[in-house]
Amino acid sequence: MTFSLNSAVEGLRRTTKAWVLGICVALAPMGWVSLAQAQTQAKPNAKAATKGKVQKTKGTAAQRGAAAKQRGTVVRAKGQPARGAKTNKNRRIKTVAFVPPKPSFGQIAGLHGAQDELALKSAVAFVVDQDTNEVLFSKNEAAVLPIASLTKLMTGVIVSEARLDLNEIITITEADVDTEKGSRSRLKVGTSLPRGELMHLALMSSENRAAHALGRTYPGGMAAFVAAMNAKAKAFSMRDTTFVEPTGLSSKNQSSARDLAALVAAASSYPAMREWSTSQGAQVPVGNRVVSYVNTNRLTANPNWDILLQKTGYISEAGQCLVMQTKVAGRKLIMVFLDSFGKYSRLGDAERVRAWVEAQNANTPRS
Repeated sequence: MTFSLNSAVEGLRRTTKAWVLGICVALAPMGWVSLAQAQTQAKPNAKAATKGKVQKTKGTAAQRGAAAKQRGTVVRAKGQPARGAKTNKNRRIKTVAFVPPKPSFGQIAGLHGAQDELALKSAVAFVVDQDTNEVLFSKNEAAVLPIASLTKLMTGVIVSEARLDLNEIITITEADVDTEKGSRSRLKVGTSLPRGELMHLALMSSENRAAHALGRTYPGGMAAFVAAMNAKAKAFSMRDTTFVEPTGLSSKNQSSARDLAALVAAASSYPAMREWSTSQGAQVPVGNRVVSYVNTNRLTANPNWDILLQKTGYISEAGQCLVMQTKVAGRKLIMVFLDSFGKYSRLGDAERVRAWVEAQNANTPRS
């Protein structure tokens, strides 16, 4: 009798199939498995029985690739990215060109080379006592630079002085979408909010669409609003200041530290601007959801600070900017920091100045 390996394998397959099918048929009356399922499950089980344990071998890269191709597996070489890999004509390798950061106006002018006793990171710094007009600290205070979202302080002043209805509902439109820098906004087109809430978001969270909508809905439109901004700058003796729009996204909105100190002093006379610029956050209904906004200046949440009014700003041409009206060592100070290098350096500069003023006050004999 000749032993045949093929016949033995075939017999094992049939036996396994019959065994699985018998069990499944027996369980079918109990509702655990149907006869059709039994027949379907019998096939792969029989196949698995004949397959047995297969010894896995590493093989060459070509062999592994061929085997994977038969199984429908995508194979990628070591170091090749899983996403964006070019494995067929429908996939493309995405390449991102490195774009060096655009230098700020202060860097181009060489203002960062100026040294000061506090080693500030800001190219421009100006600290003045608002009550006595005594200048406590100055660095490149006459330089005229882009001021980014510090612009929104003047936007708030114009809306406040116009005495417009703060409860009037304003709808965000396509005209409010940023085409200057392509910045994002969580105020979707079609969102409707009271004018006062838009001003709150513009001052606290530097919301660009909110600021633009305030200018767009001003009596006479945007042209009249910008004209009012420049007229008010002249009224405040801001001789180095120019405005072309209400958000600060344009680098053509420019001013000096001295002029901005005058703007802060004027803006601080409006209680609503003081409150909104220093509030910690707001919950705003946008469509079917509620969006949480926070203050862009984390110092407002610091108990060591007594900030009465503030505004931050940033575009690449202006660097990191910050203005504040704050109480330090019993004095009401206005601080201006322009073109600071580094995300948190403007806050660090403010901390250095505050510590320096407190030290100076401690060393001054009292009368």
